[in-house]
Amino acid sequence: MMRQINVALVGNPNTGKTSVFNNLTGLNQKVGNYPGITVEKKEGVAKLNRVLKAHIIDLPGTYSLNASSLDENIVIELLLNKNDKDYPDVVVVVSDVENLKRNLLLFTQIKDLGIPTILAINMADRMERKGISLDVPKLEKQLKTKIALISARKKTGFDKLKTLITNYKQLSTEACCNASRVDTEYFGNLKKTFPNQNTYKLWLVITQDVNFGNLDRNQIKNKAKSFEPKSDSELKRLQQKEIIARYTFINDTLKSTMTKDINMAKGLRASLDRLLMHRIWGYLIFAVILLLIFQVIYDWVAYPMDFIDESFAHFSEWTRNTLPEGQFTKLIAEGIIPGIGGIVIFIPQIAFLFFFISILEESGYMSRVVFLTDKIMKKFGLSGKSIVPLVSGTACAIPAVMASRNIENWKERLITILVIPFTTCSARLPVYLIIIALVIPDKSFLGVNYQGLVLLLLYFIGFGMAVFSAWLLHKVMKTSHKTYFVVEMPNYKMPIAKNVLITVLDKTKSFVFGAGKIILAISIILWVLASYGPNEKFKNAENIVKTEVKTENLVLTPEELDTKISSYKLRHSYIGYMGKGIEPVVQPLGYDWKIGIAVISSFARREVFVGTLATIYSVGNENEETIKKRMSKEVNPVFGGKLFNLASGISLLLFYAFAMQCMSTLAVVRRETNTWKWPILQLVFMTSFAYIVSLIAYQILK
Repeated sequence: MMRQINVALVGNPNTGKTSVFNNLTGLNQKVGNYPGITVEKKEGVAKLNRVLKAHIIDLPGTYSLNASSLDENIVIELLLNKNDKDYPDVVVVVSDVENLKRNLLLFTQIKDLGIPTILAINMADRMERKGISLDVPKLEKQLKTKIALISARKKTGFDKLKTLITNYKQLSTEACCNASRVDTEYFGNLKKTFPNQNTYKLWLVITQDVNFGNLDRNQIKNKAKSFEPKSDSELKRLQQKEIIARYTFINDTLKSTMTKDINMAKGLRASLDRLLMHRIWGYLIFAVILLLIFQVIYDWVAYPMDFIDESFAHFSEWTRNTLPEGQFTKLIAEGIIPGIGGIVIFIPQIAFLFFFISILEESGYMSRVVFLTDKIMKKFGLSGKSIVPLVSGTACAIPAVMASRNIENWKERLITILVIPFTTCSARLPVYLIIIALVIPDKSFLGVNYQGLVLLLLYFIGFGMAVFSAWLLHKVMKTSHKTYFVVEMPNYKMPIAKNVLITVLDKTKSFVFGAGKIILAISIILWVLASYGPNEKFKNAENIVKTEVKTENLVLTPEELDTKISSYKLRHSYIGYMGKGIEPVVQPLGYDWKIGIAVISSFARREVFVGTLATIYSVGNENEETIKKRMSKEVNPVFGGKLFNLASGISLLLFYAFAMQCMSTLAVVRRETNTWKWPILQLVFMTSFAYIVSLIAYQILK
């Protein structure tokens, strides 16, 4: 019978840990979230021999066991809690051969925990070119472990790594740099008080905000205080002494086991860094790269999206014409198929966005971007890594929210997720264009077209509101986690196609099977609300409309008659009555019940606004010019005059600029935050804010 062991992959960010994970597990992996939290969890299985396989868990990247973020807490809590089902039998610390000094800090801490630990030195294929040589046997002796020189890129050294994992019981669990040396009396008393516990584990529990096993940290701290009280500042000083002691040990160890020709380190990398992190050229180059990404996910991707849209429309039509008539056929043709289409249509945007992000990360450029923009973004409670999701949000908020997974700090990630929907996404454009054309004169001043200027202002308003909201949330949200700016500058390298492919597949699957279920459910609910009505007017819509047409002696084509019937049905459907029900609420904004229906429908997708108005006004098609003419004739039922005037138009533009009208985005936020709390708060806050701003604008301008 095949036996299974748990193997934890641990390492600093950018050491190629994910590549090592992919090489060990191939496609035998799955992605999920840790229970109760939204930090991504990657697991996979690697067959070691005929009787043993390894359950490999890829832990979030961390620089040390001194936690400063939620991701780092996860690593510590797993390594401290023997009762966790994923508690590792053996830990593989993945390090980068060019950054061994920093990487070994984490290694020495994990060794102190008494867990069998292997050191996997990645990018070993670069050693010769970089003038690096290692005395591996001597390094193994000093670190009290076994070492595998591997190259995730060249796929070398993995047989040895698997052999070391298989023989993990032969590894020494002795500490290589004993932390208790920094205060032997304190650690000695700690050992006497808790004789059955690992002293370094106790030390981590005392100094970190974590629990492990059945031991409560407050209980441990209280008992520790009984023999020698340690204030927070004293504990902090001890922590600093520990880090200094570890680096002293690492320096001495590497001095006798590693040689490096520093002249080889100079060259292309240094030149590229000077250019890509230049205070002017750096931003310009990043802007060009963003422009390319934006162009792809906003413009080029339109072709596959249109293809998907048309394919599902044809499939829906085919289903309607092929299956027997009835409500079940309508549900499939008008509810389920368009609902699935509403999920699948986002796949090209998500796939391409993560394709580019993965390339930026794999190539080492993303770390430069983080360094370049972090100082500015930090002022608003964001991270340097927030810039890509925020800019991506101007194309579509859904892949943008998912792109925020690259931000390690939970608070910065949450703020980014919450403010992304303020940026002007492409779905707002159809609404903006038709309203601007209706209420803003097509004139120019000094060569600047008013309509174009208003559109540009709306983009600025969206981005400005996103940044302001981030600053506000940063001030309001309290967190116990400290934020340190630690970013590694990895070498530039060619992205590995397999890693890019796996990332794109993972993110796409995560969206389709995570948020997709919610989007489909909401689509079906909205279809039911628009397809059924509470009284006879809805049921007898066809007879009533035909009678009206006959009475008024109207001559209509079959298509015009069908559109008029659809319009009548929509007015007397549940969603139609909801529109009439909210009329008293939207009237102060300058809207009537017809706009009310369009606003409610827009909570599914903003672009639905134009189509819904086309149906209500019985326009017969969604040609923008035709709808515009029909809308321009509408009269305000309360105040008289044009319904779509400057006041109501600006009010509508501001409402659509700020309101959270995208159920797909809410579903993705739910998926990313693992709770309904944040998407509901987002919906309530954004919509309330949009209402207040629109109300003020209308009341001033009317």
